[in-house]
Amino acid sequence: MGEKSPDRERRRRPRRRTGEGGRQLHSAGAAIVVSLGALAIALFLNAPGLHKSATIQPQGWKRDVALAVTGPLDTVSHTLLLDRPRAGLKSALGRSGDDVVDTVVAPDEDSDITPPDETPAPTRRERFTARKPLRLWTAGDSLVIVPAESILREVAGVRAIERVGEVEGRLSTGLERPDVYNWFTRVREVMRKEKPRAVVVMFGGNDDHGYMTGLPEGRSISSFGSQAWREEYRRRVATIMNTATRGGAFVIWIGLPITKNAKQTARYDTINAIVQSEAAKRPGRASYLDTYFFFAGEDGGYAQYVEDGAGRLVKMRADDGIHFERAAGDLIAAKVMERLAERFRIAGSATP
Repeated sequence: MGEKSPDRERRRRPRRRTGEGGRQLHSAGAAIVVSLGALAIALFLNAPGLHKSATIQPQGWKRDVALAVTGPLDTVSHTLLLDRPRAGLKSALGRSGDDVVDTVVAPDEDSDITPPDETPAPTRRERFTARKPLRLWTAGDSLVIVPAESILREVAGVRAIERVGEVEGRLSTGLERPDVYNWFTRVREVMRKEKPRAVVVMFGGNDDHGYMTGLPEGRSISSFGSQAWREEYRRRVATIMNTATRGGAFVIWIGLPITKNAKQTARYDTINAIVQSEAAKRPGRASYLDTYFFFAGEDGGYAQYVEDGAGRLVKMRADDGIHFERAAGDLIAAKVMERLAERFRIAGSATP
C-alpha cells in the first residue's frame, strides 16, 4: 500500500482554535470544569456562612436538607483551614461574630432566673435632669418599631432623657430562636456597655410556635402552649427582665396586641400572660403595658380603625392586621411616658 500523503494527514488533525490576538480558545467542557472547580472552592471558603444561613431557616424539611448539606461542608472547610480567609476578612471588617450561631439563653452566672425576694421595690422616684439624663433604650421585634419611633419623638424635646441609639427593632426575631438573633446576648451587651436606666421592649410577635433553639440539654418543649413550652418561655422572659433590672434598668414590656386573626390573638394571649406575671414579680423594676383594649372595637374584637377622643375614626393598624400605624404608636408612646413618669422624676416632662 502507498504511503499517506502529508496533505491528507494534516487534514485529519483538528486545527487549533484561536481568538482575537492569537489567544488559544478552549472547549466548552473545559470551561464547565473550571467553573465547577471555582464553585467548589467558593463553597468551601464560604462554608461557615452557608451553614449559619441553613441553621437559621424556619423549621421544616428545607432546613433539614440545608443542614445535611452544609454541615459536612463546614466541617471539611474548618479541617482544611479553608475558612481562615473568610474569618480574617470578617475580623478586619469588625464582624468576626457573623458566622457564629449563638444560642445561649442564660450563662451559668445568670442561671438563677427568679427575682431576688430579699430586694425591696424602690420606694422613691429617682430624679433625672439635663445634667444627669435618663438613658433610654428601645428594642424588640418588628412590632416595636412604630411605637418606639413615637417614643423617641416624644423624648426628643426632653433634655432629661437621653436615648441610647436609634430604635433597635429586628424583623423576624424573638425569644424562641436565638440562633436567628440572640436577644439574650444583645441585652447583656447593651446593659454592660450603654448602662440604660430605662428599657422599653416588645417581644413575642414571632414566638407563637412549637419550636425553640437554645434549650438546655435533655429538655424538650412539645407543642406551643404546652406546660413544657410555657416553662421554657417563662425562663426566657425572666432572663431578659433579670438581665435588665439587675443592671439597674426599669423595664417596660409592651404587650402583644389583638390581631385580625383570632387564633393568632389566642396564641398572643398565652405569651402576654407569661410576660404579665413575670413583670408582676418585679414591682418597681418591671412594668407590663397591656395594649389589647387600645385597639379593640366596641364588641371587644379586632378593629383596624378606632375612635379617638374627638370621636373620629383613626386608622390604628396596618393592613396585615398585626402591625401598627403611627397613630397607634403615638398612643402606646403616651402610655410609656406615663409609666416612666410614675417611676422617675424627669425634669421638663409633662408629669412632675
